[in-house]
Amino acid sequence: MFGSVILEVAIGVIFIFILVSIICTAIREALEGYLKTRSAYLEHAIRELLHDKDATGLARNVFEHPLIFGLFLGEYEPPATTAAPGLLSGRNRDLPSYIPSRNFAVALMDMAARGPATDMVTSATATQVVSVDTIRNNILNIQNAPVQRVLLNALDSAHGSLDKAQANLESWYDSAMDRVSGRYKRVSQTIIFWIGLVVAILLNIDALRMAKYLYTHDAERTALVARAETAGRDSKFLERTEYAQARSELAALGLPIGWDGMEMKVERRLRPDGTKASDLLGLPLFAMTRVSLWEHVLSPILGWLMVAAAATLGAPFWFDVLNKVMVIRSTVKPHEKSPEEDSEDRQIKARTPVAPAAPAAPAAPAASGAVASGAGAVGQPPAVGGAAAAVAPAAPADPMDNYNDLEGCGVQPETITEDEDLPPAEGGVA
Repeated sequence: MFGSVILEVAIGVIFIFILVSIICTAIREALEGYLKTRSAYLEHAIRELLHDKDATGLARNVFEHPLIFGLFLGEYEPPATTAAPGLLSGRNRDLPSYIPSRNFAVALMDMAARGPATDMVTSATATQVVSVDTIRNNILNIQNAPVQRVLLNALDSAHGSLDKAQANLESWYDSAMDRVSGRYKRVSQTIIFWIGLVVAILLNIDALRMAKYLYTHDAERTALVARAETAGRDSKFLERTEYAQARSELAALGLPIGWDGMEMKVERRLRPDGTKASDLLGLPLFAMTRVSLWEHVLSPILGWLMVAAAATLGAPFWFDVLNKVMVIRSTVKPHEKSPEEDSEDRQIKARTPVAPAAPAAPAAPAASGAVASGAGAVGQPPAVGGAAAAVAPAAPADPMDNYNDLEGCGVQPETITEDEDLPPAEGGVA
């Protein structure tokens, strides 16, 4: 079991990870608001889903349908390339970042029943009502064989219910969006990792250095744990904490964060004769120095990488970890303050004094002519008088005597009344 100091150090480091994650997530959201990378991934996924990578057929018709066109500003302009978007792609910033599954399914059924074009004929009141039969009869309006088959499968499994057919199309769309969300999440984690690495280097947030500092500074560790406990009890902490609050709170922790006061121990290289090395101009050569490779190179790099990797997990993840470590610490603390007690029987034995055995009397010197052992011949009692009587060893104390004294079982009455001395009984059966 870890000691409470190790747990407190872990709590402090986790709280730092929470603040850094909030900072990195805020920077990532700012980049997303400018580049609209999410909309680029959504647009590319719809083109793949509808088997129209060039966006010259059904994909364009879907984005130009009134139910979808109303979700973004401007006109739909297909990208110049069919390749998947990159980490910081922002092809068309006016496209929507989210399309509800209901809008997509209803727009697709409407185009299958009435055609993709939106004009006076398809918008007139005399047009047929969208139903399972009208969709099936006019399925050729969708000039896309794979999507036609998807629509027919949705109608077949609906068994004549238009709502069920719509639900089937929504499930098809949601399954495709789940894959897009997973791909976008992996891309976002990669971006956050690099953002976290840059933040860790610029602010010099070294996880290993923080842990060492907290382990050796009790006052700062106690204050940081108290602040982390307050934040852990606040369920709205992540919602209220933004970029500015996280930066100010990180700076107010009083930890060795930043590049101010950084010192590097160097050692000048000397010649074999003990004189200082010099360059061709006769000036001291300070370029050839020896530094601690682990302390000044490897350890900071590893600490920065740990902070960047922690930022990719997100502040909600570390907030849950913080609460779990708090629970573990609350179970460790009582055992350190008051150790576990023994059982009640052991406590009774410890409190009950045991009388020491009486020491044996020293044997008197034997008289002349007496048997040295102090006993007579075989079958005769030991001699009395001239020879010293042998002292019998004390019997060991019975361990049950203490319990008999406590329970009253060993108490004997002073006088015993015989049966004939008892008074005659009165009453009862004669």
